[in-house]
Amino acid sequence: MAVLNEEQEMLRDMAREWATNENPVTEFRKVRAAGEPHAYNADAYATMAEMGWAGVIIPEEHGGSDFGFMSAGLVVEELGKTLTASPLVATTIAASAIVLGGSDEQKAKWLPKLASGETVATLAVDEGAHHDPSAIETSVSSGKLTGKKAFVHEAHGADLFVVAAKDGLYLVEKGDGVSLTTRKLTDQRSHADVSFDGAPAEKLEGGGDSLLDDVLDRARVLTAAEMLGMAQQVFDTTLDYLKQRVQFNQVLATFQALQHRMADLFADLAQMRSAVEAGLQAVDGGFGVARAATIAKAEANRVLHTISNQGIQLHGGIGMTDEYDVGLYLKRARVLEASWGSSSYLKDRFAKLASY
Repeated sequence: MAVLNEEQEMLRDMAREWATNENPVTEFRKVRAAGEPHAYNADAYATMAEMGWAGVIIPEEHGGSDFGFMSAGLVVEELGKTLTASPLVATTIAASAIVLGGSDEQKAKWLPKLASGETVATLAVDEGAHHDPSAIETSVSSGKLTGKKAFVHEAHGADLFVVAAKDGLYLVEKGDGVSLTTRKLTDQRSHADVSFDGAPAEKLEGGGDSLLDDVLDRARVLTAAEMLGMAQQVFDTTLDYLKQRVQFNQVLATFQALQHRMADLFADLAQMRSAVEAGLQAVDGGFGVARAATIAKAEANRVLHTISNQGIQLHGGIGMTDEYDVGLYLKRARVLEASWGSSSYLKDRFAKLASY
Protein backbone atom coordinates (compact mmCIF):
# COMPACT_ATOMS: atom_id res chain seq x y z
CA MET A 1 0.00 0.00 0.00
CA ALA A 2 1.03 3.56 -0.66
CA VAL A 3 2.44 5.56 2.23
CA LEU A 4 0.10 8.52 2.77
CA ASN A 5 0.89 11.83 4.36
CA GLU A 6 -1.29 13.32 7.08
CA GLU A 7 -3.34 15.44 4.68
CA GLN A 8 -4.06 12.45 2.46
CA GLU A 9 -5.13 10.33 5.42
CA MET A 10 -7.51 13.07 6.56
CA LEU A 11 -8.91 13.42 3.06
CA ARG A 12 -9.45 9.66 2.73
CA ASP A 13 -11.08 9.40 6.15
CA MET A 14 -13.38 12.33 5.42
CA ALA A 15 -14.42 10.78 2.12
CA ARG A 16 -14.98 7.39 3.77
CA GLU A 17 -17.11 8.87 6.56
CA TRP A 18 -19.21 10.96 4.20
CA ALA A 19 -19.77 8.17 1.67
CA THR A 20 -20.65 5.64 4.37
CA ASN A 21 -22.95 7.85 6.39
CA GLU A 22 -24.36 10.35 3.90
CA ASN A 23 -24.25 8.56 0.57
CA PRO A 24 -24.58 4.77 0.98
CA VAL A 25 -25.84 2.54 -1.82
CA THR A 26 -29.41 3.36 -0.83
CA GLU A 27 -28.78 6.88 -2.19
CA PHE A 28 -27.75 5.44 -5.55
CA ARG A 29 -30.95 3.41 -5.55
CA LYS A 30 -32.89 6.66 -5.08
CA VAL A 31 -31.08 8.24 -8.01
CA ARG A 32 -31.79 5.18 -10.14
CA ALA A 33 -35.46 5.18 -9.17
CA ALA A 34 -35.83 8.88 -9.99
CA GLY A 35 -34.82 8.17 -13.58
CA GLU A 36 -33.47 11.67 -14.24
CA PRO A 37 -31.21 11.92 -17.33
CA HIS A 38 -28.30 13.44 -15.39
CA ALA A 39 -28.48 10.51 -12.92
CA TYR A 40 -26.92 12.09 -9.85
CA ASN A 41 -27.97 14.13 -6.83
CA ALA A 42 -26.97 17.73 -7.51
CA ASP A 43 -27.09 18.61 -3.82
CA ALA A 44 -24.70 15.77 -3.00
CA TYR A 45 -22.27 16.95 -5.68
CA ALA A 46 -22.48 20.50 -4.35
CA THR A 47 -21.50 19.13 -0.95
CA MET A 48 -18.53 17.33 -2.49
CA ALA A 49 -17.42 20.57 -4.12
CA GLU A 50 -17.77 22.42 -0.81
CA MET A 51 -15.45 19.85 0.76
CA GLY A 52 -12.92 20.62 -1.97
CA TRP A 53 -13.07 17.31 -3.83
CA ALA A 54 -13.80 18.86 -7.22
CA GLY A 55 -10.58 20.87 -7.00
CA VAL A 56 -8.12 18.28 -5.73
CA ILE A 57 -5.98 18.32 -8.89
CA ILE A 58 -6.56 22.00 -9.69
CA PRO A 59 -3.81 24.52 -8.77
CA GLU A 60 -4.38 26.75 -5.76
CA GLU A 61 -4.29 29.92 -7.84
CA HIS A 62 -7.41 28.68 -9.63
CA GLY A 63 -9.37 27.70 -6.54
CA GLY A 64 -8.16 24.14 -6.07
CA SER A 65 -5.97 22.46 -3.49
CA ASP A 66 -3.40 20.94 -5.90
CA PHE A 67 -3.21 17.75 -3.81
CA GLY A 68 -2.53 15.61 -6.87
CA PHE A 69 -3.95 12.46 -8.39
CA MET A 70 -3.07 10.19 -5.49
CA SER A 71 -5.31 12.29 -3.29
CA ALA A 72 -8.05 12.41 -5.93
CA GLY A 73 -7.82 8.63 -6.23
CA LEU A 74 -8.31 8.20 -2.49
CA VAL A 75 -11.57 10.14 -2.64
CA VAL A 76 -12.80 8.35 -5.76
CA GLU A 77 -12.00 4.95 -4.24
CA GLU A 78 -14.19 5.68 -1.22
CA LEU A 79 -17.02 6.90 -3.45
CA GLY A 80 -16.70 3.74 -5.53
CA LYS A 81 -17.37 1.66 -2.45
CA THR A 82 -20.88 3.08 -2.17
CA LEU A 83 -21.53 3.47 -5.92
CA THR A 84 -21.88 7.21 -5.37
CA ALA A 85 -23.38 8.74 -8.50
CA SER A 86 -21.65 12.01 -9.32
CA PRO A 87 -19.77 13.76 -12.13
CA LEU A 88 -16.65 14.04 -9.97
CA VAL A 89 -14.50 11.66 -12.02
CA ALA A 90 -15.61 13.11 -15.36
CA THR A 91 -15.06 16.68 -14.17
CA THR A 92 -11.63 15.89 -12.72
CA ILE A 93 -10.55 14.29 -15.99
CA ALA A 94 -11.75 17.31 -17.97
CA ALA A 95 -10.02 19.64 -15.51
CA SER A 96 -6.77 17.74 -16.03
CA ALA A 97 -6.99 18.48 -19.77
CA ILE A 98 -7.29 22.19 -19.08
CA VAL A 99 -4.47 22.09 -16.51
CA LEU A 100 -2.20 20.34 -19.03
CA GLY A 101 -3.18 22.13 -22.23
CA GLY A 102 -5.13 25.26 -21.46
CA SER A 103 -3.97 28.81 -21.99
CA ASP A 104 -3.79 31.21 -19.05
CA GLU A 105 -7.13 32.65 -20.14
CA GLN A 106 -8.78 29.23 -20.43
CA LYS A 107 -7.48 28.18 -17.04
CA ALA A 108 -8.66 31.39 -15.42
CA LYS A 109 -12.10 31.04 -16.99
CA TRP A 110 -12.84 27.39 -16.32
CA LEU A 111 -10.75 25.95 -13.49
CA PRO A 112 -12.29 28.04 -10.66
CA LYS A 113 -15.77 27.06 -11.88
CA LEU A 114 -14.82 23.39 -11.99
CA ALA A 115 -13.21 23.53 -8.55
CA SER A 116 -16.27 25.18 -6.98
CA GLY A 117 -18.71 22.74 -8.55
CA GLU A 118 -20.42 25.54 -10.46
CA THR A 119 -19.50 23.84 -13.75
CA VAL A 120 -19.62 20.16 -14.62
CA ALA A 121 -17.40 18.94 -17.44
CA THR A 122 -16.66 15.70 -19.24
CA LEU A 123 -14.30 14.19 -21.79
CA ALA A 124 -15.65 13.13 -25.19
CA VAL A 125 -13.28 10.95 -27.23
CA ASP A 126 -14.69 7.75 -28.71
CA GLU A 127 -16.83 7.74 -31.84
CA GLY A 128 -17.79 4.08 -31.96
CA ALA A 129 -18.57 1.11 -29.78
CA HIS A 130 -14.91 0.52 -28.91
CA HIS A 131 -12.23 2.77 -27.43
CA ASP A 132 -10.00 3.80 -30.33
CA PRO A 133 -8.39 7.27 -30.23
CA SER A 134 -6.77 6.60 -33.61
CA ALA A 135 -10.18 6.52 -35.35
CA ILE A 136 -11.27 10.08 -34.56
CA GLU A 137 -13.06 11.85 -37.42
CA THR A 138 -14.34 14.92 -35.60
CA SER A 139 -12.98 18.06 -37.23
CA VAL A 140 -12.85 21.80 -36.70
CA SER A 141 -13.14 24.53 -39.31
CA SER A 142 -13.05 28.25 -38.56
CA GLY A 143 -13.58 27.60 -34.85
CA LYS A 144 -16.62 25.37 -35.42
CA LEU A 145 -16.49 21.72 -34.35
CA THR A 146 -18.43 18.98 -36.11
CA GLY A 147 -18.62 15.29 -35.25
CA LYS A 148 -20.31 12.70 -33.08
CA LYS A 149 -19.06 11.19 -29.83
CA ALA A 150 -20.38 7.93 -28.43
CA PHE A 151 -21.01 6.81 -24.85
CA VAL A 152 -19.99 10.10 -23.23
CA HIS A 153 -20.03 9.79 -19.44
CA GLU A 154 -22.07 12.34 -17.44
CA ALA A 155 -23.07 14.09 -20.66
CA HIS A 156 -26.53 15.16 -19.46
CA GLY A 157 -25.21 17.21 -16.58
CA ALA A 158 -22.19 18.62 -18.40
CA ASP A 159 -21.85 22.34 -19.05
CA LEU A 160 -18.50 21.89 -20.80
CA PHE A 161 -17.16 19.18 -23.11
CA VAL A 162 -13.48 18.49 -23.71
CA VAL A 163 -13.70 17.06 -27.21
CA ALA A 164 -11.06 15.12 -29.12
CA ALA A 165 -10.79 16.17 -32.77
CA LYS A 166 -8.33 15.16 -35.50
CA ASP A 167 -5.93 17.94 -34.60
CA GLY A 168 -6.23 18.06 -30.81
CA LEU A 169 -8.52 18.73 -27.88
CA TYR A 170 -11.16 21.46 -27.89
CA LEU A 171 -13.42 23.08 -25.30
CA VAL A 172 -17.08 23.15 -26.31
CA GLU A 173 -19.80 24.65 -24.15
CA LYS A 174 -23.28 23.18 -23.93
CA GLY A 175 -25.62 25.08 -26.19
CA ASP A 176 -25.73 25.88 -29.89
CA GLY A 177 -24.61 23.02 -32.09
CA VAL A 178 -24.63 20.46 -29.28
CA SER A 179 -27.31 17.77 -29.00
CA LEU A 180 -27.59 14.61 -26.91
CA THR A 181 -29.11 11.19 -27.51
CA THR A 182 -29.48 9.20 -24.30
CA ARG A 183 -27.78 5.81 -24.03
CA LYS A 184 -29.32 3.44 -21.48
CA LEU A 185 -26.51 1.28 -20.10
CA THR A 186 -26.71 -1.40 -17.46
CA ASP A 187 -25.27 0.77 -14.68
CA GLN A 188 -28.18 3.26 -14.92
CA ARG A 189 -25.83 6.25 -14.95
CA SER A 190 -25.68 9.17 -17.40
CA HIS A 191 -24.37 8.18 -20.84
CA ALA A 192 -25.15 9.76 -24.17
CA ASP A 193 -24.12 10.06 -27.78
CA VAL A 194 -23.26 13.72 -28.31
CA SER A 195 -23.56 15.33 -31.73
CA PHE A 196 -21.64 18.51 -32.52
CA ASP A 197 -22.87 20.45 -35.54
CA GLY A 198 -20.77 23.53 -36.04
CA ALA A 199 -20.45 24.08 -32.29
CA PRO A 200 -18.17 26.96 -31.23
CA ALA A 201 -14.87 25.48 -30.02
CA GLU A 202 -11.62 26.68 -28.43
CA LYS A 203 -8.50 24.60 -28.88
CA LEU A 204 -6.27 23.57 -25.98
CA GLU A 205 -2.99 24.71 -27.51
CA GLY A 206 -0.64 23.49 -24.78
CA GLY A 207 0.49 20.03 -23.81
CA GLY A 208 2.12 19.12 -27.12
CA ASP A 209 1.21 16.25 -29.43
CA SER A 210 0.76 13.85 -26.50
CA LEU A 211 -2.02 15.86 -24.83
CA LEU A 212 -4.83 13.43 -25.65
CA ASP A 213 -2.79 10.42 -24.54
CA ASP A 214 -1.79 12.21 -21.34
CA VAL A 215 -5.41 13.02 -20.51
CA LEU A 216 -6.55 9.48 -21.32
CA ASP A 217 -3.89 8.08 -18.99
CA ARG A 218 -5.29 10.23 -16.20
CA ALA A 219 -8.78 9.01 -17.07
CA ARG A 220 -7.55 5.43 -16.81
CA VAL A 221 -5.96 5.75 -13.39
CA LEU A 222 -8.87 7.67 -11.91
CA THR A 223 -11.38 5.17 -13.29
CA ALA A 224 -9.19 2.38 -11.93
CA ALA A 225 -9.37 4.01 -8.50
CA GLU A 226 -13.17 3.92 -8.61
CA MET A 227 -12.99 0.27 -9.67
CA LEU A 228 -10.65 -0.46 -6.75
CA GLY A 229 -13.20 0.87 -4.30
CA MET A 230 -15.90 -1.25 -5.92
CA ALA A 231 -13.75 -4.39 -5.83
CA GLN A 232 -12.90 -3.85 -2.17
CA GLN A 233 -16.56 -3.41 -1.27
CA VAL A 234 -17.69 -6.52 -3.18
CA PHE A 235 -14.95 -8.54 -1.46
CA ASP A 236 -15.88 -7.25 2.01
CA THR A 237 -19.61 -7.73 1.45
CA THR A 238 -19.12 -11.26 0.15
CA LEU A 239 -16.84 -12.20 3.04
CA ASP A 240 -19.39 -10.90 5.56
CA TYR A 241 -22.10 -12.92 3.82
CA LEU A 242 -20.06 -16.12 3.93
CA LYS A 243 -19.47 -15.61 7.64
CA GLN A 244 -23.18 -15.46 8.47
CA ARG A 245 -24.88 -17.67 5.85
CA VAL A 246 -25.65 -21.21 7.10
CA GLN A 247 -25.88 -24.13 4.66
CA PHE A 248 -26.09 -27.83 5.59
CA ASN A 249 -25.99 -26.72 9.23
CA GLN A 250 -22.60 -25.07 8.72
CA VAL A 251 -21.50 -21.49 8.20
CA LEU A 252 -20.34 -21.14 4.60
CA ALA A 253 -17.05 -19.59 5.69
CA THR A 254 -16.05 -22.89 7.29
CA PHE A 255 -15.92 -24.68 3.92
CA GLN A 256 -12.30 -24.92 2.83
CA ALA A 257 -13.11 -24.62 -0.88
CA LEU A 258 -14.74 -21.25 -0.28
CA GLN A 259 -11.86 -20.15 1.93
CA HIS A 260 -9.48 -20.88 -0.95
CA ARG A 261 -11.60 -18.85 -3.37
CA MET A 262 -11.65 -15.88 -1.02
CA ALA A 263 -7.89 -16.17 -0.46
CA ASP A 264 -7.35 -16.00 -4.22
CA LEU A 265 -9.57 -12.93 -4.45
CA PHE A 266 -7.70 -11.30 -1.55
CA ALA A 267 -4.41 -11.77 -3.41
CA ASP A 268 -5.93 -10.37 -6.62
CA LEU A 269 -7.23 -7.36 -4.71
CA ALA A 270 -3.80 -6.66 -3.23
CA GLN A 271 -2.24 -6.80 -6.69
CA MET A 272 -4.92 -4.48 -8.07
CA ARG A 273 -4.32 -1.98 -5.27
CA SER A 274 -0.59 -2.01 -5.94
CA ALA A 275 -1.12 -1.34 -9.66
CA VAL A 276 -3.70 1.42 -9.14
CA GLU A 277 -1.67 3.25 -6.51
CA ALA A 278 1.43 2.98 -8.69
CA GLY A 279 -0.52 4.56 -11.54
CA LEU A 280 -1.69 7.45 -9.38
CA GLN A 281 1.82 8.01 -8.05
CA ALA A 282 3.26 7.92 -11.57
CA VAL A 283 0.91 10.72 -12.66
CA ASP A 284 1.95 12.84 -9.69
CA GLY A 285 5.63 12.05 -10.24
CA GLY A 286 5.51 12.55 -14.01
CA PHE A 287 7.56 9.46 -14.74
CA GLY A 288 6.47 6.33 -16.64
CA VAL A 289 2.89 7.53 -16.71
CA ALA A 290 1.73 5.77 -19.88
CA ARG A 291 2.91 2.33 -18.82
CA ALA A 292 1.76 2.69 -15.21
CA ALA A 293 -1.69 3.95 -16.24
CA THR A 294 -2.08 1.13 -18.75
CA ILE A 295 -1.16 -1.48 -16.14
CA ALA A 296 -3.45 0.11 -13.55
CA LYS A 297 -6.52 0.02 -15.79
CA ALA A 298 -5.73 -3.46 -17.15
CA GLU A 299 -5.41 -4.86 -13.63
CA ALA A 300 -8.54 -3.04 -12.54
CA ASN A 301 -10.43 -4.60 -15.44
CA ARG A 302 -9.15 -8.08 -14.67
CA VAL A 303 -9.65 -8.08 -10.93
CA LEU A 304 -12.99 -6.28 -10.75
CA HIS A 305 -14.37 -8.59 -13.45
CA THR A 306 -13.31 -11.61 -11.42
CA ILE A 307 -14.42 -10.29 -8.03
CA SER A 308 -17.81 -9.09 -9.30
CA ASN A 309 -18.44 -12.50 -10.88
CA GLN A 310 -17.34 -14.36 -7.77
CA GLY A 311 -19.39 -12.06 -5.57
CA ILE A 312 -22.52 -13.04 -7.48
CA GLN A 313 -21.67 -16.74 -7.40
CA LEU A 314 -20.79 -16.84 -3.71
CA HIS A 315 -24.03 -15.10 -2.82
CA GLY A 316 -25.88 -17.82 -4.72
CA GLY A 317 -29.22 -17.14 -6.37
CA ILE A 318 -29.94 -14.11 -4.22
CA GLY A 319 -26.93 -12.38 -5.77
CA MET A 320 -28.92 -12.00 -8.99
CA THR A 321 -31.82 -10.25 -7.28
CA ASP A 322 -32.22 -6.50 -7.01
CA GLU A 323 -32.65 -6.82 -3.27
CA TYR A 324 -28.91 -7.39 -2.81
CA ASP A 325 -26.37 -4.72 -3.72
CA VAL A 326 -23.74 -7.03 -5.19
CA GLY A 327 -25.47 -7.11 -8.57
CA LEU A 328 -25.32 -3.32 -8.83
CA TYR A 329 -21.54 -3.47 -8.59
CA LEU A 330 -21.32 -6.04 -11.39
CA LYS A 331 -23.39 -3.80 -13.68
CA ARG A 332 -21.26 -0.75 -13.00
CA ALA A 333 -18.14 -2.87 -13.39
CA ARG A 334 -19.03 -3.94 -16.92
CA VAL A 335 -19.44 -0.33 -18.03
CA LEU A 336 -16.16 0.82 -16.48
CA GLU A 337 -14.26 -2.14 -17.92
CA ALA A 338 -15.08 -0.85 -21.40
CA SER A 339 -14.20 2.77 -20.58
CA TRP A 340 -10.87 4.19 -21.81
CA GLY A 341 -9.72 0.79 -23.03
CA SER A 342 -10.80 -2.81 -22.66
CA SER A 343 -8.33 -5.37 -21.35
CA SER A 344 -7.35 -6.47 -24.87
CA TYR A 345 -6.81 -2.85 -25.97
CA LEU A 346 -4.67 -2.13 -22.92
CA LYS A 347 -2.54 -5.25 -23.33
CA ASP A 348 -1.88 -4.27 -26.94
CA ARG A 349 -1.03 -0.72 -25.86
CA PHE A 350 1.37 -1.94 -23.21
CA ALA A 351 3.13 -4.16 -25.75
CA LYS A 352 3.55 -1.19 -28.09
CA LEU A 353 4.84 1.02 -25.29
CA ALA A 354 7.35 -1.66 -24.32
CA SER A 355 8.30 -2.13 -28.02
CA TYR A 356 7.66 -5.86 -27.90
